[in-house]
Amino acid sequence: MRVHVTDLKPGDCLKDDTFSKRGIHVLSKGALLQLDDISRLIRHDVDYVDIEDPPQTPASIPRVFHTVTTNFDQSIEGFQSLYLEALSRGSFNRSMVDDILKPLLHSLDQHKDTVSLLLLLDRDDEYTYNHSLQVGMLTYYIATWLGYSKQECYEISRAGYLLDIGKCRIPTSLLNKPGRLTPEEFQEVKRHTTYGYEIIRNSMNDHSTALVALQHHEREDGSGYPGRLKSSEIHPYAQIAAIADVYSAMTTTRAFQSKQEFISVLRELHNLGFGKLNGKFVQSFIHHLIPNFIGKRVLLSTGDMGIIIMNNPIDVFRPLVQSEGRFIDLDRERQVSIVEIYME
Repeated sequence: MRVHVTDLKPGDCLKDDTFSKRGIHVLSKGALLQLDDISRLIRHDVDYVDIEDPPQTPASIPRVFHTVTTNFDQSIEGFQSLYLEALSRGSFNRSMVDDILKPLLHSLDQHKDTVSLLLLLDRDDEYTYNHSLQVGMLTYYIATWLGYSKQECYEISRAGYLLDIGKCRIPTSLLNKPGRLTPEEFQEVKRHTTYGYEIIRNSMNDHSTALVALQHHEREDGSGYPGRLKSSEIHPYAQIAAIADVYSAMTTTRAFQSKQEFISVLRELHNLGFGKLNGKFVQSFIHHLIPNFIGKRVLLSTGDMGIIIMNNPIDVFRPLVQSEGRFIDLDRERQVSIVEIYME
């Protein structure tokens, strides 16, 4: 699998010998990459490398995350079954949704380091299925942080999990088209919101969940679809789901876009909180993620590795980083930025 060096992760295995543009041998075939190796590739101006794509083994996952990772995998498989059932019947079994989602949410209650969880579950599975699970997970966390009751958090998470069920009626050729959609094709893709509303209404007596499917692409300034609703007209559950939906979409590789780095996505979400997404909900999302940055390893734009030591209360995206025995205040050294953040 050919990947850009900034998408490499510790533990990736080089498929071939790697050389710089000047022909200098940098790393050997079979090398298991560490953070210093990735930094070395960047310093030698290596853009792309080929890596092996071995299955992830339990030993490669921190023990504390074993349960949630297993539940995540099972939930993706479960959503695929729901998706296919909705396609063939126009509805799905509500009890199956509960059977899939409740064990996952129970395991999420045990994990407070949401950043590590998001990084751990950063994968390139089938987009629609993986995306739905990520949105369901994130809506649960956001609702919890906003002070919703346990039952409401579950309902919001379930709505986030199901928000893209209407895509089962959209031709796969459009969902996976690598190039830009024509205006007619985009109109068809946008119908997944109304299709989802219809499927959920046919499946369960829960109007709020159906509204999330219908409204999760609406925007505070009225620029969204399908109803061009404005802030007060959008259901709060849909406003929460919209944040999770945008985050997951931007951090996932798709046929027509490369995934974006974690920090840059949060910065873009912050900007969208001024007119596009509910600003209060966005700030809660970012505010609760920031403390988890402390102690995380990062790759800097200079090619150096470092550890986040202290957050910056004024600009949360430019923290204090320790690298090779010195401290780098990214708020002062504006030419330096974080390229990637790692779980540990």
